[in-house]
Amino acid sequence: MRKYLYVLPMLMLTAGCSRIVPVVAESDGEGGEGEASRAAAPAAMVIPSGTTLNVRLDEAVNTKSNRVGDPFTAKLVESLVVGGLAILPEGTEFSGHLTKASASGRKRGRCVIRLTLDTFDYHGRRIPIQTSSVDRVSAARGRREKILVSSGVGIETLLDSIADSPKGAVTDEGVAAAKRGDPSEAPPELSLPAKALLRFTLRSPVTI
Repeated sequence: MRKYLYVLPMLMLTAGCSRIVPVVAESDGEGGEGEASRAAAPAAMVIPSGTTLNVRLDEAVNTKSNRVGDPFTAKLVESLVVGGLAILPEGTEFSGHLTKASASGRKRGRCVIRLTLDTFDYHGRRIPIQTSSVDRVSAARGRREKILVSSGVGIETLLDSIADSPKGAVTDEGVAAAKRGDPSEAPPELSLPAKALLRFTLRSPVTI
């Protein structure tokens, strides 16, 4: 009877040890899978400086309601391919802001909108970027101003030369009206509609 009493604890100890071994082996297996997963992680990709980004505006912007610093969003027109690999899919969202939004004045008859991109979405992360600006400028205000813009002649000099011409090209009232700036000749506020196509260029490489 005593022999059995000594043997029984030994059997229980052996059975307990047999249950511990698989647990240790399973832990080693999980560590191996983690290392394999890290080894399979993709390497960082670089979008080089000079890459062209073609995007379409999500919403309209204009010189009447928008101001410098106002944000805008746009979508990538087509997949961005670098080295034969599609890095960014079509429809990737970009965000930017207006760096200039000026309406026409009494003497400066051109409206100007200037935009630049700041970030894009990449798997839920916002990636900062530096790009060129896109400018949109309205037509000059009136025929006289178109002439001075193309020739570089100041409006005062241009009007004085017309007024002093022997044939009297314009009346004194006409000269005065031109110097004042006729509101009827002012162009409408400049607007970029939704879906307008804009082309930006990366100023520095981007690593993602």
